Amino acid sequence: MTSIAVIGGGSWATAIIKILSENNVSIRWWLRDRAAVEHIRKHHYNPDYLRDVRLSPRKVKTFTKITDALNGADYVILAIPAAFVQEPLAALTPKHFEGKRVVSAIKGMIPQRHILVTDWVEEHFHVPIDQMCVIAGPCHAEEVALEKQSYLTIASTHEACAADFAQLMSCSFVTANPLADLYGVEYAAVMKNIVALACGISHGLGYGDNFQAVMVSNAMQEIKRFVDAVDPRERDLSASAYLGDLLVTAYSQFSRNRTFGNMIGRGYSVQSAQMEMKMIAEGYYAVNSIYEMNKQYGVEMPITEATYKILYEREAPASEIAKLKLRLR
Repeated sequence: MTSIAVIGGGSWATAIIKILSENNVSIRWWLRDRAAVEHIRKHHYNPDYLRDVRLSPRKVKTFTKITDALNGADYVILAIPAAFVQEPLAALTPKHFEGKRVVSAIKGMIPQRHILVTDWVEEHFHVPIDQMCVIAGPCHAEEVALEKQSYLTIASTHEACAADFAQLMSCSFVTANPLADLYGVEYAAVMKNIVALACGISHGLGYGDNFQAVMVSNAMQEIKRFVDAVDPRERDLSASAYLGDLLVTAYSQFSRNRTFGNMIGRGYSVQSAQMEMKMIAEGYYAVNSIYEMNKQYGVEMPITEATYKILYEREAPASEIAKLKLRLR
């Protein structure tokens, strides 16, 4: 039986565990919150996220010590926001990851370093890149909880690695497909959160569906320019892993990045929006990383630039979106 360690206690981690539990696996779940662990052991659901998801006590074991969760695991799934993933893994060494495949369910970048999570894992824990995968959408945790038909893309530089894990992430209500484009999928997943922020900001300012459609169309071109500059290769960006993930994040009521952006557009400060949401909008940190990275590549990125200026340079949302609309076609 395949043993899988899941690191993180949020909604996406909970949804992933629900999917995996449909298959013949054992799950070793690490959560930071000791009270949540005790609650799950007693009541078999996460008290903080997706409370309707029932967890099998036979398949799911919870841990408060991360090394215990990793012990004997074949896979390690990282499902902590990128801005906070380093701290709980700080006590781990490359030895803890020997013989394990690592899967990133994180759609963000390491702040300050401005690198992908997979690059950080390779650098810090010496996990070969061909032993890593990323989970991409289009998929929201809330719809997984409701068992609505969903699709995932499992991307890796190694086709067999992606295919093996795609099997584990497939069930009656989830179809998971492998794809041999780890970097393209990972960068596109990071950037779609920035686009969702911009869409939310424009919606909060009162812009309608017509404007958002043009914004998303231009965003797809912006993503292509950047991804082609960073990792040039043949890829079809109209595929679900790229365009589909962008669309669901830009339009869905469940998108926390869109929600965060909408609050900014309505006049919230960054700090007040973060406090009220109580969940992490990965795009807030990602826009800084992509903006800084692009100083090297010099790609035309008007949506990223406008979002960065609003969130980090405290420019007025109304004036920045007004400037942006003149650059869209």
